[in-house]
This record gives sequence, structure tokens and C-alpha cells, in this order.
Amino acid sequence: MRKLFQYMGMYWKTVLLVFLILIVQAYCDLSLPAYTSDIVNVGIQQGGISEPVPKAVSREGMERILILLPDPEDQEKVLDAYEEDFSSYDKEAFVLKESMHEEAEEGGEAYDELAGILSLPMMLIQGFSSGSDTTEQIQAQLMAGIPTEMVPEDGDVFNILGMLPPEQVEQMLEEIQSQTADMPETILEQAAISYVKTAYQELGMDMDQLQLGYLTRTGAKMIGLAFLGMLSSVLVGLLASRVGAASGRDLRGKVFRKVVGFSNNEFDQFSTASLITRSTNDIQQIQMLMVMLLRMVLYAPILAAGGIYQVFRTNVSMSWIIGLAVLLIGLVILLLFTVAMPKFKIMQKLVDRLNLVTREILTGLSVIRAFSTEKHEEKRFDTANLDLTRTNLFVNRAMTFMMPLMMIIMNGVSVLIIWTGAHGINDGQMQVGDMMAFIQYTMQIIMSFLMLCMISIMLPRAAVAAERVDEVLTSETLIHDPKEPKQLPEKTEGVLRFDRVSFRYPGAHEDVLHDITFTAKPGETTAIIGSTGSGKSTLVNLIPRFYDVTEGSITLDGIDIRELRQHDLREKLGYVPQKGVLFSGTIGSNILFGNQKGSHGEMQEAAEIAQAMEFIDTKPDRFESSISQGGANVSGGQKQRLSIARAVAKHPDVFIFDDSFSALDYKTDVTLRKALKEKTEDSTVLIVAQRISTILHAEQIIVLDDGEVAGIGTHRELLRDCEVYRQIAESQLSEQELAETGIDSGKEELTHE
Repeated sequence: MRKLFQYMGMYWKTVLLVFLILIVQAYCDLSLPAYTSDIVNVGIQQGGISEPVPKAVSREGMERILILLPDPEDQEKVLDAYEEDFSSYDKEAFVLKESMHEEAEEGGEAYDELAGILSLPMMLIQGFSSGSDTTEQIQAQLMAGIPTEMVPEDGDVFNILGMLPPEQVEQMLEEIQSQTADMPETILEQAAISYVKTAYQELGMDMDQLQLGYLTRTGAKMIGLAFLGMLSSVLVGLLASRVGAASGRDLRGKVFRKVVGFSNNEFDQFSTASLITRSTNDIQQIQMLMVMLLRMVLYAPILAAGGIYQVFRTNVSMSWIIGLAVLLIGLVILLLFTVAMPKFKIMQKLVDRLNLVTREILTGLSVIRAFSTEKHEEKRFDTANLDLTRTNLFVNRAMTFMMPLMMIIMNGVSVLIIWTGAHGINDGQMQVGDMMAFIQYTMQIIMSFLMLCMISIMLPRAAVAAERVDEVLTSETLIHDPKEPKQLPEKTEGVLRFDRVSFRYPGAHEDVLHDITFTAKPGETTAIIGSTGSGKSTLVNLIPRFYDVTEGSITLDGIDIRELRQHDLREKLGYVPQKGVLFSGTIGSNILFGNQKGSHGEMQEAAEIAQAMEFIDTKPDRFESSISQGGANVSGGQKQRLSIARAVAKHPDVFIFDDSFSALDYKTDVTLRKALKEKTEDSTVLIVAQRISTILHAEQIIVLDDGEVAGIGTHRELLRDCEVYRQIAESQLSEQELAETGIDSGKEELTHE
């Protein structure tokens, strides 16, 4: 996980912008349930009336309120909040002052104080006006204490209260207030709203228009929030996709640059199939997860935190249901991680294995057909494929339990909320809209955890992929450029000297090469020969620094090659590997591969020297003829000749031919070496060969035997002095050829001595 966030940190500005947009999206999503609750509670049940204080009340209504406020200070506060209006309504009215409207919008203390003062009188007025049995009992009790002749014939409880001394009214109100102290606030609020509705009707207001206006305004707000939320979601998706694509691009670039700088030792550690998997499949996993992290994982905690906050604002008494749901979801996620995580680590290795087997089969298809081992290779592929399939199936089956479990939790929580909320509504502790909002907030909280649970499917695999990519990026490359490199002169002589060079592969216990000393001079050909496994290719691989020497030194014009930049060193070398490697493109692009600015004449000259014109001229497009990947559409000999032409076209100071003539017939070999001799007369030439006929005329032949120099000299000298070389010669040349090349004269010299 740390690596994933480290890779994402490279784009922290975009991530910060995404985070801010997600906050806007969460605000939109979390506001909609509250508006839904308002539509049900206020728009439908309360007829569009949301304020607990009437904006206007008739003179008669104000007189009733003042009767139930025996405290002169409270009466003064109420009268100060209203002003008289004789023209706006059907009756004389008291209208709430503009300053108090502003207080209401800002949630000021003065407005809240006014609502507190009016709550009990409005509830009593509404109760007395309802004509209920309780109201009639109170009215009978009040009339019992007043002489009958003092009560008007059509008098009501308010007339009676007006006749009572203020002290008696205050005492009655205190008794009523003590009886209603345990009453839920929602009942007081509903009573106040009911009074406000009655007061507006009394003034002749159009209640249908009032309700329709509230529903229209609230609905418009919901549409606006939904549109803003949709826009935020689209922007987040766009930015997340750009971050994912950019991270994939940059990681692939870093891995590629790192792999290009690998020495042969690092290639021995990472198989080609594994490097391909890490550069493609693994980085794709990281890229996909980054998109999901920005779109879902980053959004989930914001939504959950906001949902929990809204839940506590809606109804605290049911918040324990949220805790229960989160606990159950956490247990599900923990169980899935425990079961699936080890399998995800195995899965990437199985992908490597499948890629390896597939690559081997496809590249060696001709050999497989020649030896009729198709059935065996099919079994190998089936084994690798089935191993990966079984692991995938196990993980997917484990994950299939996630959705049913989550749905059970979500539906169970919904039923629990409705059951608990129904009791709350029955007891007057909450309203229907509040219960609906609570359900929506709870679902949003659960959905946020569900998002995290869904990401848990990808997270372990992406975490493993990130570690595998990081292994490549943090792997230590053994071949380094010096901090203060030396510079070769513009005109290099090309004197190459091995001084007591020894080499062993990293981790090996024995030297592959031991105490090698020789000098290769310009204008001369230095040939290296020996039995299979004697270290010939390893020796020449030390020159371009594919490996570095363990002991001793290799110098070019007196400068240790380890003190040169690798680029500067390799610019002076023309290297032809043992196995010819061509790249997809054309014949011309392959010849000028090391000399991109070379002219057509240089290209043609190199092809003529390499004896490649023989087959190039047979192709309709000649140098523009296409070369498929790996040179699959040319023969082994043609591939070698193009590889030689590529080295010649570079005009290097040092030529290295690592057994590069093995696929050529004798005639072509002789002709090529003759043309090459003329081209390289001022260059240093090293040739690794298996055939003595290739190196007969070399000025210096080095014979390797088990990693050590068995002899150095010309062909004649070695036939005379080196037993190892003589054995190789006798195994390859006829008696006549041996006689012609000096074996007999060598024996005569030995006898004479």
C-alpha cells in the first residue's frame, strides 16, 4: 500500500483537486436526503410551513397569545417583534418585523427566544381551539370559579382566562408546563406549526399556493444539487483517469529505462517473461487501482464521515444501528482479506509462469514440431493455465460471498431502522421524513464501506504488483557510470589491453576467467578460440561492460574502461553478438541502427562488405524490405550478415565479433573476411571463433582453456607450442590442411631443437 500511495504522490496537485471536488460531490449527495425529509415533513405534512413563529397573526390571535403570557416582559418582547398591518390581509394583523426575518434566516438568538416564548401559548391556543374533551374539562374547571352572570353567553375559554387575575393564569400555566415537560420536542414543534397554519388561514392566505411554492423551491434545490453532484462525479472520473493513465505511462517509462540500464547480471535475476509481466500486467493493475482509489476509496471516508454527522443531526437515538452495521461490514472485509490476500500474492507468480511457458512454446514452435512434442507442451501450458485458473476461481468464489453478505446487512439494517423508527413516530419522537432521511444516510454510510470492500478485491493484487514493480525500480545495477568520468580523445587509437583480468559471476564461488593478459592493437586481428565453456564470450562481454571485471583492468588507449561513461565507451565499439538480433523495421533501418544519420552510400557499403547485397538485391524493395520482429523472416546466415553490416556502418574503432561467422558458408566466410580486412585495416578487431579456418590469418590468436590463457601467438606458433590449440586444429583440419598451414614444419623445428 505504501508504494501505491508513493506512486500516487507524484500527482499530489491533481489528487488534492480531486479531493476538493469529492467534498463538493459528498455535500450534494448528503444534502439530498435532508431535502427529501423536508418535502415529506414540511411540504406534505405541514403544508409548506417550516417556521415555528407566524409571520403574521390576526389582532384576535395576538390578544389570545398575550392572555397566555402573564409575564409583562414576555408580552413586550412579542409586541416588539411585530408591527401592525391593516391592509395586507382580510383582517387587521400583526406582521413580523423585517429585522426579525433576518434573525430567522441567520438563526439569531432573538428569533429563537421568541419561538421559545410563543411555543406554549400557541400549543394551548391550538389545543383549546380543537374542542377536545381535555379542553372542555379545563374550560368547565375555569368556569366553576367564576360567577355565571360574569360569563358571556357565547364566551369561550379565552374570555374566561381574560377575566382571571394574572397570578392565577401564571399558576395554571406553570402546572400545564410541568405536565408537558417530558413531552418530546417534536410534539411542541408540530403544535406550533399547526397554530401557524391556522393563523394563516384565519388571515385568508392561499395555503395551496404556499405549499406548492415550498415544494417547487425545494425541488429546484434538489435538481440543482443533483446536477452539481453529477458534474463533480464526471470531473473526478476525468481527473482520476488522467492520473491513472499518467502514472501507468511514467511507471512504464521508469521500468523501461531501468531495464535498459541493466547489466547481464540483473537480466539473470529477472526473467524476460517476468519483466514483461511487470511492465504490462502489473503496471495495469496499479493504474486501475489508482483510478479506483481516487474515485471510490478517497470518496468513501468523506461520504461516511458526512453521513455519520448527518445521522447524529437527524436522530441520535438510532445511531447505534450505524455502529452495528459498520461492525458487521468490518468483519466481512477482515474475513475476505484473511482468505484472499495470500492467493493474490501467488496469482502474480502464476501469471509470470504462464507468460514464461507461452513465450517458450511460441518462440520454440519449430523445434517442438520437429521433435513431435506438441502433446507434452500442451500439458505444460494446461498445467500453468489451470493453476492460474484454480487460483482465480478460489479468489472469485471468496469474493462472491461479499455481495450477498452486504445485501443482507443493508436490508437487515433497513428493516431495523423502520421498526425502530415506527416506534419513534408512534411516540412522537420523530417524523416520517426524518426516518426516511435516516435510512438514506445509513445506506450512504454502508455504501461507502461497500466501496472499500469492493476495492479490497483489487487492492491486494495491486499491492503485490506495486511491490514487484518496485523490485525492478529499486534493484541495484552493478554497472555504474563514474561520478567524474574521463574523456576519450576525439581520435581514438583503439589499443585494447587486458591486464591480469579475472572474472566470476555474482554469487559464484569460482572464477570463470583467471589472470587474462593480452593487448589488441589497431590494424591487427586478435582471435579468441577455445573449447565450449572456456569463457570466450564472457571475455568479450567484459569489453562493452555487460559485466565488470572482478580483478585486474581493461584499458582503452590507456584509460580504464570503468572510468569512462558507458555511452562513450560503447560509441567506440562495433559489437556483433553470437546470436544475431534484428529489430522490426526495414533492412536499411537495421543496418543504420548504430548510425542513424548514416547516408545511403554508407549503408550500401556496409551491406557489400558483409556480403548482404546478394540477398538484398533479390528483394523488390531492396533496403526498404521489411524485417519482422526478431528477424523471423530472414535466415540465420542473412541475420548474421545484417548484424555484421550494422557494426560496419557504425565505423567503430574496435570491432568485436562473437562467433559471428558460424552460420556462413565457407565461400561467403572467406569473401566477407577479405572485404572486412580492407575496411578494418586501421581498427582493432577481436574475433571469437569456433572454426580455425576463420582465424588462420589473425595476427594474434588467444587460446582459452577452462578460463585461463593456454597460449598466445600466430597460427604457426600455436601449432608448434600449444597442445590445446593443436588438438583443436587436428579435430577440424585434414592432414593436408595441417601440412599446408605449417604443422609439419613445427614438428621439424621441435625435432631439431
